[in-house]
Amino acid sequence: MAEHPATRSPNILVRLWRLLASPSAYYSFGAILLYGLGLGIVLWGGFHWAIELSNSETFCLSCHEHSEYTQPEFQLSKHYSNVPGVRAECYDCHVSREWVYKVSTKLYFVNELIEHLAGTLSTREKYEAKRPAMAQAIWQRMRENDSRGCRNCHYYASMNLAQQEGLAARQHQLAAERGVTCIECHMGVAHKLPAVVPERKLLSETR
Repeated sequence: MAEHPATRSPNILVRLWRLLASPSAYYSFGAILLYGLGLGIVLWGGFHWAIELSNSETFCLSCHEHSEYTQPEFQLSKHYSNVPGVRAECYDCHVSREWVYKVSTKLYFVNELIEHLAGTLSTREKYEAKRPAMAQAIWQRMRENDSRGCRNCHYYASMNLAQQEGLAARQHQLAAERGVTCIECHMGVAHKLPAVVPERKLLSETR
């Protein structure tokens, strides 16, 4: 026996409209939306807080390999102590300021956390043994992103070449013209170089 049209269930869209149009559903929907918005703010705020917390020098130095091996080297560099008194911290060189690149950098450095927990850098001997590989990895990353960490502060367009020494001024001019990235010339500006490093040549006037 065929079902009478009047007894058939309403179309799903009609039922959804009736649900949303009822006062009780309106308040329920509003509450869900409000709770969802609040949860989103809490989660986003917590995520952003964690990102910024991990940018602090205190966080970086909580690992002994940085506080015992890396930091003393850095304190001898001009990025730590200089005439104008402008100090760069770990975050300034190793983390990009743009949000997308900042997060990708954090994901990249998860490997360091794993190595710390695994104890692969727990002694000076282990650290020095891995120094060449760690340095090469950072240099390659900087080549690929056009030394984005350096460009948090340094820009060719902002350089006053007239106040630089002759050789430095010409090299920076040539590098800017040819798109040579900072790390090709400025390895080891804040940390001790490994025993073997790629050969660095002065940029010639002719290609």
